[in-house]
Amino acid sequence: MFERAKAILVKEFKQIFRDPRMKTVIFITPLIQIILFGYAANKDITYVPTAVYDKDNTKESRELLRRFTYSKYFVPEHYIFSDQEQNKVLDRGQVNVVIHIDRGFGRALSAGKDASIQLAFDGTDSNTAMIVMGYANTIVSDYQYDLLKQQAEVSGWLNSAPSVDLRDRAWFNGNLISRNYYLPGVIATIVTMMSLLLTAMAIVKEKEIGTMEQLIVSPIRPIELIIGKLLPFGVIALIQITLITVLGVLWFHIPLRGNLFLLLFSTCIYLFTTLGIGLAISTISATQQEAMMSVFLFYMPAVLLSGFAYPIANMPQVIQWFTFLNPLRYFLVVIRSIFLKGVGMEVLWEQLIPLLIMGMVVIASSTLKFRRSLG
Repeated sequence: MFERAKAILVKEFKQIFRDPRMKTVIFITPLIQIILFGYAANKDITYVPTAVYDKDNTKESRELLRRFTYSKYFVPEHYIFSDQEQNKVLDRGQVNVVIHIDRGFGRALSAGKDASIQLAFDGTDSNTAMIVMGYANTIVSDYQYDLLKQQAEVSGWLNSAPSVDLRDRAWFNGNLISRNYYLPGVIATIVTMMSLLLTAMAIVKEKEIGTMEQLIVSPIRPIELIIGKLLPFGVIALIQITLITVLGVLWFHIPLRGNLFLLLFSTCIYLFTTLGIGLAISTISATQQEAMMSVFLFYMPAVLLSGFAYPIANMPQVIQWFTFLNPLRYFLVVIRSIFLKGVGMEVLWEQLIPLLIMGMVVIASSTLKFRRSLG
């Protein structure tokens, strides 16, 4: 049995490495993807095009504007002088926010009265608008605190007033860099796509060129054929995740606080599911085009329901129940925990056990379906 499975295994590796295009797809494409995603998958907002509309032009308004423009976020690119110009720069998408200070702002503050300003945001990208709004609220709150502090110093009751000293600390991702959160997820999605696609396409290719019939009439048993077909792509997936992990750590400085061998072990468990699904897709596809479309039909919902880009807790309750059937959901938790938290099996077993059960069920059912298709 092992000799026959080994023969299929050697055949697959020779067939893979004989084709230069296949070697490019396997080894170069994932590296290009991780580099592109590493620069693109970044939600940190550090540049906010800003328009300034100061109708008050007092020292109070200029001080507030100075706090905006001297921050590392708001960059004044337009100074406007009418409501029409405000609408124009927002309609054309030239700025993300307009700081509008009306007349009487400084006079109201000098008189000890409430003063107001308007921040007009471009809400087309709601996520960016919310982040920019948070930056602006922080700047205005600091300005208001300094005004109250000055009044307290003048009145003499500053030392007697109680205060709260808030010191926040972010664990695991101290600087709150979004790339550190997204890149481990990108690694998981790349491994998912490549293992699904390579498995399904390779088996369907045997059908198209007519060699599958030759394998069926040979002394090789179905289980030996399945092992010889799936094992090479499992090995390739482990090589891919090692390469892109090294690139992510060395190029993008993503912290790898956990054990690399635990990462590879968890990937092996996850590959039971993806290779099994790729095997099942190959049984229902007659051509490589059908196999590719079927892979994307599974892949896109799996990514959307995995928590890669959108928090699962924000999804409707019914959709959250469906995510428990998604193996990528569990693997994302595992890979992010290994990278950022550095936790071990004592924590990850809660994710690995369901992933192992799911993988065994998928690989068993896919193997049975594939054996029936051979018959």
